[in-house]
Amino acid sequence: MAATRAGDTVGLVKGLGLVDATTLVMGSMIGSGIFIVSADIARQVQSPGLLMVVWAAASLLTLMAALSYGELAAAMPHAGGQYVYLREAFGPFAAFLFGWTAFLVIQTGTVAAVAVAFAKYTGVFFPWISAETRLAGAGRFGISTQQALAIAVVILLTWINSRGIRTGAAVQNAFTFAKTAALLGLVLSGVLVGRNPEAERINFGGFWEGADWSWTTGRVVGVAMVGALFSADAWNNVTYTAGETRNPRRNLPLSLGLGVGVVCLLYVASNLVYLAVLPLEQIQHAPEDRVAAAAAEQMFGGAAGQWMAAAIMISTFGCANGILLAGARLYYAMALDNLFFRRAGRLDPVSHAPVFALWIQCVWTCLLTLSGRYSDLLDYVIFAVLLFYMLTIGGLFVLRRTRPAMERPYRAFGYPLIPALYLALAAALEILLLRYKPSYTWPGLLIVLLGAPVYLLWRRREEEG
Repeated sequence: MAATRAGDTVGLVKGLGLVDATTLVMGSMIGSGIFIVSADIARQVQSPGLLMVVWAAASLLTLMAALSYGELAAAMPHAGGQYVYLREAFGPFAAFLFGWTAFLVIQTGTVAAVAVAFAKYTGVFFPWISAETRLAGAGRFGISTQQALAIAVVILLTWINSRGIRTGAAVQNAFTFAKTAALLGLVLSGVLVGRNPEAERINFGGFWEGADWSWTTGRVVGVAMVGALFSADAWNNVTYTAGETRNPRRNLPLSLGLGVGVVCLLYVASNLVYLAVLPLEQIQHAPEDRVAAAAAEQMFGGAAGQWMAAAIMISTFGCANGILLAGARLYYAMALDNLFFRRAGRLDPVSHAPVFALWIQCVWTCLLTLSGRYSDLLDYVIFAVLLFYMLTIGGLFVLRRTRPAMERPYRAFGYPLIPALYLALAAALEILLLRYKPSYTWPGLLIVLLGAPVYLLWRRREEEG
């Protein structure tokens, strides 16, 4: 059993094995991004070669971070994961700012976005499910059939996860295997039967066309990486479930390395397939940015678009499940430190799940879905997400110095070179975002800093209570 609040007799159940943890990593990463975002990246970089550079660099950066997190996960296998690492390295204030931003935007906004993506692709089969079809009201004060379905999905998945970790993990495993198979099928189809000689001539014959290797090219690649990084994000969610993972000192680092490695390989391979099937111009101008659907239709005809819509529905459903499951464990850990609603730190006596944490997360996610502002908020916190990754990996160096005797069953791969290289590359990206995407960075910093007065108020309330 994991640590519980003093006096409680209910503890977290060790219900996740290596396969479960790995599917949680993979399932949380694979949402709708890989099927869509390459169109926007291609428009920014204007080069087949640079499109691949963006995805390869984002994949490498993500893998470097995951391998560094492995040491922290093995050394501190407690519910809350990254929140705990920040607390131990930098104190409760830094940890609270992370938890605050995760609850306000990162976790809940991502779930809102992927739930709406699920509803959007459901509309391929049922056209009355759309943003234009209203159930009630109008404009921002109305609710569309698309929003209603997205909210229903969030409520359903919250209920499923309130039944316990094994129920949530079973759903996660099934949907992760299904969407991984779909993505692998897309890759194999492109390699074995779907190659387009005309697309290969254009894309691979002029692979570096448009790349002049100047500062401008470097800047464009750096800014374009944001979409790829977000498509590969949420891999850290598995650390929140450490209190329910069997043999976490072994399984958490392994799941991070295996899960991130496999997904990144699939992402790079998928983009090679896009280039082998579609000329760059068609990737850039795919209808509604649905690059994967355009590639499938090129290979197999019009009906393939519906197959791809079904694959994305499976992908987004599983992604939302993984993020909802993991996020509640983060708020549970915060509540044990008296930095979140106290009821969030209590477990259901039957399911051993943090049920209140799940439902309050559900309520805020549904409100974001209704507001329609989740996409803007996610854009705003891109800078903050990278900042917290940097801070956490910086904590690796801090804890090596301040707690040298801490048991470390796994040590970060390539330490100190790989973690330091990650910090340098991530810092360069942050500088690029500050310089060239100020409308995204400053609002994100403001969201994080708004947590400071909330932290002080919460501390005061606890001291007075």
